[in-house]
Amino acid sequence: MNTAENVAGLVEEYRTLFEDADVGSSDSLETVLVRDAEWTPEAAAHLLRLATHYGSFMLRNALAISLALDIEDGELGF
Repeated sequence: MNTAENVAGLVEEYRTLFEDADVGSSDSLETVLVRDAEWTPEAAAHLLRLATHYGSFMLRNALAISLALDIEDGELGF
């Protein structure tokens, strides 16, 4: 199970991955996630949709709840 300490490392990892990407283009970001982070196209699109629709406030709380309840993969199976 990932712990809260791992989140800061992930933030830096994604900042580095997106450094040269067109952050205004979902296609560009999806390409980076698929090519460099080994996400499937469907999962990459879903991740970006979650980030843009909910933002860090809501997702931070969802992360805290999932860690408190020991939910690692969730029902969607990504």
